[in-house]
Amino acid sequence: MSRLLPYLLVGIGGFAGANARFLVGRGVATMFDTRFPLGTFLINISGSFLLGILGGLAAQKTSPASETIRLALGVGFLGAFTTFSAFELETYSLLAERAWITATANVLASVLVGLIAVRAGIVVARMWLA
Repeated sequence: MSRLLPYLLVGIGGFAGANARFLVGRGVATMFDTRFPLGTFLINISGSFLLGILGGLAAQKTSPASETIRLALGVGFLGAFTTFSAFELETYSLLAERAWITATANVLASVLVGLIAVRAGIVVARMWLA
């Protein structure tokens, strides 16, 4: 069973995170009528904040259950809630290590290549539907 535990923790956390993302996004869309993707923005920022807390606590290894918590909440819940939080934490780590060029490249490449990938995906989908 111990071999399966990490997968179960990530899976259960992911299930909860994906549903939380759906509920928060839907709730924000119901409350605010705006073109700005406020739901996604709030999800990404809150997920980044929560992953920062979790990362800060995990780095201190204050609990014997640190790995369990990291898998269930960090990888599972927050991974499904927002992958943006992982991007933010990794970029922050690069900045903390004074790897300015790598951090900047990560931000620019992630945003620009991500936009290109979205466009490419739309083009491919349209080709499949044609």
